[in-house]
Amino acid sequence: RLFAQWEAVASTHRVNLPRDMAGPIAQMARHSQAREPVPYVSLSQHGKCEEAAYEERQYPAGKWACVTMGEPMYEQSISMSFMKLMRYICKENSVGCYLGMTVPVLNEIHLTKEGTELEREVLTAYYLPGEFQQNPPIPVDPEIHIIERPPLQVITRVFYGMTTEETILREISLFWELLGSTDTVLRETYIVASYENPSIPQRRNEIWFIRRA
Repeated sequence: RLFAQWEAVASTHRVNLPRDMAGPIAQMARHSQAREPVPYVSLSQHGKCEEAAYEERQYPAGKWACVTMGEPMYEQSISMSFMKLMRYICKENSVGCYLGMTVPVLNEIHLTKEGTELEREVLTAYYLPGEFQQNPPIPVDPEIHIIERPPLQVITRVFYGMTTEETILREISLFWELLGSTDTVLRETYIVASYENPSIPQRRNEIWFIRRA
């Protein structure tokens, strides 16, 4: 039933779900309550009508497992990257065991010069759990790269639901309206942070604006 549910979601993203994903999906479901948050420090929160409109955070440097995909649709790229990362997390690594899930999973996107479309290439990144930060297990898949990402200061805003190119561009536009004109954040590169697996329709996401160094 679980596989069929994921298969249905994958088909909406125009992705075929291979049968060998049944094991990782079952393992992820078993451990769904034990998810380690990526560490950060909250610098400030900005409310509107007693509701947190956005938050500024500082993330420390850390090691991440990353995959880059450039499929025709954004959801195809992140679905295919996440399947690769799930295999790595669940068993296909040099220690041969389940590593543990961390949240959020980051999807780094780039806008075209006109700012009206997403570039095809999306980098999807999974934060290595604390116990593996010093000595990350080596991926079996050569397309997965372990990299040390530098400290990151971001301004974040929550949104819910599907993450299509259309919804992401809308969220970026809404966030710019909220922030007003500023040259302290990047305009070409953004991050979509995902907190729940793709089989959850109303999943929690955040759009991150990246502070200039």
